[in-house]
Amino acid sequence: MTTFLLLLAAIACEVAGTTALRASDGFTRVGPGTVVVAGYGAAFYLLSVVLRSMPVGAA
Repeated sequence: MTTFLLLLAAIACEVAGTTALRASDGFTRVGPGTVVVAGYGAAFYLLSVVLRSMPVGAA
């Protein structure tokens, strides 16, 4: 259950980063650019935590 909550949090961080990417106007605005970097960084970190415990394989 915790794994799926972390996955949901990773998805939310990625969506927030992608939304802020458009607002950053080519990284010329500092605020949205910071949200982009933090959002993607958090998403990748959370995804790495999820993949440690969630079984992944090809059928």
